[in-house]
Amino acid sequence: MLISREDMKVNWASMPSSQKKDTSNHFHVFVGDLSPEISTEDVRAAFAPFGKISDARVVKDLATGKSKGYGFISFINKWDAENAIQQMNGQWLGGRQIRTNWATRKPPAPKSNLESQSRTGNTKHLSYDEVLNQSSPSNCTVYCGGVTSSLSDQLMRQTFSPFGQIMEIRVFPDKGYSFVRFDSHESAAHAIVSVNGTCIEGHTVKCYWGKETADMRAMQQMAMPQV
Repeated sequence: MLISREDMKVNWASMPSSQKKDTSNHFHVFVGDLSPEISTEDVRAAFAPFGKISDARVVKDLATGKSKGYGFISFINKWDAENAIQQMNGQWLGGRQIRTNWATRKPPAPKSNLESQSRTGNTKHLSYDEVLNQSSPSNCTVYCGGVTSSLSDQLMRQTFSPFGQIMEIRVFPDKGYSFVRFDSHESAAHAIVSVNGTCIEGHTVKCYWGKETADMRAMQQMAMPQV
């Protein structure tokens, strides 16, 4: 039986979602300030020289399909991820200087599972989609608690700035917590997922949605440009 070129189709075999590799224990790098035209393949190619990459993605708006200007790279080896962060921060990619940082926290030296759990209190990795839907789309405020010393506006800005534009920061040093308000619900969700359970100034912190009140909504409306 002869098969013509017109009848024959060849495509890449895809791996079923149930068989996808678990990367939760790998080392995740945040990549920010990406040009709109930069794709996942571009980011993967730029970071490939540093080691074996287990996952790469540029985050896109679900409604428009356009890039949100940041993404994530996962390395199997901690030292590869650390080297990529150091070497790629400030490098030019697609006409812009990109920013790199740990997507979670800088991994500590390997410890036993029991010791690791006692330090973090919760080893479960939060799901972005789950966190995104935990609060209304108008809520852009993140609660960050557990920093019982050295809590300052500058520390919170340094910690949360990789995830989006910060509109307001309120710190309560005597109580060990703060509120960080972003310009978008999506940025706040990424901040919660990435910072929750990380170590800041020697303290394991907890992050979740700040309580949305009428005062918060009023402030957000006041911050919107008048037309």
